[in-house]
Amino acid sequence: MVSMLALPEGGEWIVLLVIVVLLFGAKKLPELTRNTAKALVEFKKISNGQDDETPAKPTANSAAGPAQPATAAPPPQPGEEPRT
Repeated sequence: MVSMLALPEGGEWIVLLVIVVLLFGAKKLPELTRNTAKALVEFKKISNGQDDETPAKPTANSAAGPAQPATAAPPPQPGEEPRT
């Protein structure tokens, strides 16, 4: 039984390549493949959880306990200008 989504074989690849060259032009193909490869690498990084926005792994110092919250600046003294 033949699957409904069969991959192209033999000469069909040549026809597809000719269509792609006609649509995008021969000068754009290297740039197109480069951008596709970059997108694929980025997709793999994100799907593995290795993107830049993921927090770094905790170090030995930070494993000792939760980080202390930042303290606010003390209120200004009378006659002193407020800090920004």
